Formats: sequence, structure tokens, C-alpha cells
Amino acid sequence: MVFENGGPADRISGVTWVKSAASAGDGNCVELAALPNGEVAVRNSRFPQGPALVYTPAEMRAFVSGVRSGDFDSLL
Repeated sequence: MVFENGGPADRISGVTWVKSAASAGDGNCVELAALPNGEVAVRNSRFPQGPALVYTPAEMRAFVSGVRSGDFDSLL
């Protein structure tokens, strides 16, 4: 199955959207879903019907590695 990058997140069925346990309770969260083809979809929890960005496993590994090493700390 092919998932359209930027397509409506609510059209991705059969997945479980998850968010960090560190997310605030105010609904401002990023949610991720593992897709059957190994990719990962990302959406804004405030707009679950909004666009889902779809990333390959390699892209997600690079992103998580960057988060862990502090590459994005200056954005906060």
C-alpha cells in the first residue's frame, strides 16, 4: 500500500497513532503511526484530519538520532 505524503491523516486506516508520554495535556502534540510498509506517518494532534507527513525508516532514524544528540535544541 502506498501512502500519500501530505495526504489527510484521517484517511490512513488500520494504524495506531501514538504520542510521547511527555506531551502536555493541552492537545499540542505530534503523533506518529507505524505504517504497514515500514514507513512512519506524522500528524499534528490538534488537526487529526490534517496532513500526514510520511517518512522512511532511514529518515526517522536520522531524525531521532539528531534529537538525541541535541541538533534541534536551538529551536526550542
